[in-house]
Amino acid sequence: MSETATSSGKTPVDFWFDPLCPWAWMTSRWVLEVEKFRDIEVRWHVMSLAVLNEDKLDELPERYREMLVTQAWQPVRVVTAAWQKHGDAVLGPLYAALGTRIHNNGEGPTLEAIAGALADVGLPAELIEYAEQENFEFEAELRASHKEGIEKVGQDVGTPVIALPGPDGEQIAFFGPVVTPAPKGEAAVRLWDGAIAVASVPGFYEIKRTRTLGPIFD
Repeated sequence: MSETATSSGKTPVDFWFDPLCPWAWMTSRWVLEVEKFRDIEVRWHVMSLAVLNEDKLDELPERYREMLVTQAWQPVRVVTAAWQKHGDAVLGPLYAALGTRIHNNGEGPTLEAIAGALADVGLPAELIEYAEQENFEFEAELRASHKEGIEKVGQDVGTPVIALPGPDGEQIAFFGPVVTPAPKGEAAVRLWDGAIAVASVPGFYEIKRTRTLGPIFD
């Protein structure tokens, strides 16, 4: 994914998300805001918090572990199935519909929310059947997409993974930025320009501070 331009002639920004993650949702709304002001085009990809943590469940807090086991698989399976059956173009709209229902509207990752999101974007209702499919038909494709994103940043991260324009036309991938609420207008552009600046430094890896606010949806 190191192309210097998309088919539209814009600079590609690759974004890996799990629809369950509120922080990825905030970041995704920020990068879409940046699309209004910078000549970029976001390309969406699935990753999975359940896959990311499947080998370390015993080390996780009980509440988070329970969420991964009971809730994390259903939305990402449906998104992956929609992607495989209907193409890349459905990923952005379906993610937007799911995120709005799960996070902004407070519906959570329920089967009802997933079914509603499918209806919102005009996708076949029967895609909901993939949510609880025991031997998920598109498991390999989900894991391959997840692996592609994680291999760009390493295992010690979460979602989102975002690949930005770096030096010499090559993309540089980071986890984050983790931000709340999603910046708008000039604030969104300032954060973008800062991200591009650090991506231009070959040895840059991390800036971090402890989160004192939870996700603020608007």
